[in-house]
Amino acid sequence: MAARVALISPFASPSVRGNAVTVERIARGLRARGVELRLWDLSAVPEPSLEHQVGQYAPTLIHAFHAFRTGPMALRLARRAEIPLVVTITGTDANHDLFDPERAAVVRRVLEGAASITVFDPSIMARIAQALPDVAARIAVVPQSAVFEDGDAAWPTASALTRAPGPILLFSAGIRPVKNPRFPLAPLDGLMATYPTLQLLYAGPILDPPEGEALLRALQSRPWARHLGAIPHPRMHALLEASDVALNCSESEGGMANSVLEALALGRVVLASNIEGNRSLVEDGVTGFLFDTPEEFAAKCDRLLGNPALRERLGKAGRERVNARFTPAQELDGYLAVYGRLDPALRPA
Repeated sequence: MAARVALISPFASPSVRGNAVTVERIARGLRARGVELRLWDLSAVPEPSLEHQVGQYAPTLIHAFHAFRTGPMALRLARRAEIPLVVTITGTDANHDLFDPERAAVVRRVLEGAASITVFDPSIMARIAQALPDVAARIAVVPQSAVFEDGDAAWPTASALTRAPGPILLFSAGIRPVKNPRFPLAPLDGLMATYPTLQLLYAGPILDPPEGEALLRALQSRPWARHLGAIPHPRMHALLEASDVALNCSESEGGMANSVLEALALGRVVLASNIEGNRSLVEDGVTGFLFDTPEEFAAKCDRLLGNPALRERLGKAGRERVNARFTPAQELDGYLAVYGRLDPALRPA
C-alpha cells in the first residue's frame, strides 16, 4: 500500500482561524516534499461523510489537529484501520480542555490513544507531561513557521494604510475572550493626547458573539480604533507591512501564535502579554516587549510609538530569530521525523 496521510482539521481554508492557517501551511509544505496526503475540514464536511471519505482514501497514517474537536473521530478511524494516529495540540487543548471537567476525559483518551503527540513549544510539552506522565515519551516539539501566500497588491485598505499620517497598531486574532481584545483600549485612551493620529486595527473574525458585541460597542466611542473583520490570509502580509506595532493580549496561547510569528518574520515589533505562549517568541527588550498590566502596556507602547529606531531594532532582532529558529524547512523536517518513526514508508529519503 502506498504511504499516504489523512490530515483532519477543525477548520481549513477559506477560514482564517489559526488552526486553518497552520494546517494549510503544513499541507502545502508536505506536498512539496512529496508526501501524498488529503486534508479534511471538519467544519465543512459532516462527520459521517468525513469518516466514510477517509476510509475510502485508505491512509497509512492519520494526523489530527486539535485533540478535543477532531481527536475522537480520528482515534476511531485509526483504530479501525489499525494505523498510527498523530495529534497536534492546540492552545485550547493544552490550556483549557485538558483541565476542563466536561472535556478533560475526551482529550486524555485521545492523547493516551495517539501514537505520537506534537506541540509547538516545550512549555506545552511540560504541561501535558505533568498532567499525563504516561504519554510524555510520545510528545515531540515541532515549532511553527511563517509562510505568506501571494498577496493582493491592489487591496485598497493596505494602500490607504501605507499613507496613514500616524502609527498603526494591529491586533490580529479571532475575536473571543481568550484573545482579550478589549484590553488595549483603556490604556490607549491615555495615549491619544500624545499620539492623536494613532490607529488601532482589529483583523479577525468574530468567533464569540458576546465578546464581539462588547468590542464593537467599545469601538463606537473610539474613532481611532476599528474592526476590519476577517482578512484573507494572503492579505495579511500587506496589512502587517503597513503596521508599526503588532499586539497580542492573549490570556493563553498554544505555544506560539501565528500572528506573533508572522509579525516577527516581517520585522514588525511585537507588544505581547507575558504568557508562556508569547515568551516562546518574544524576549522582552530583545525581540519585542512583554507586559503584565495595563500600566506596563501603556508605558511600553509609548516607548515604541515615540521611538522609530527602537521599533526597527527590536523588529530586526525578531526577524533574525525567526529566520534562525522557526523556518518552514525546520517545521516540515519535524513532522516528517514524527511520521517516519511511525511509518517507515514516510521516512525522508
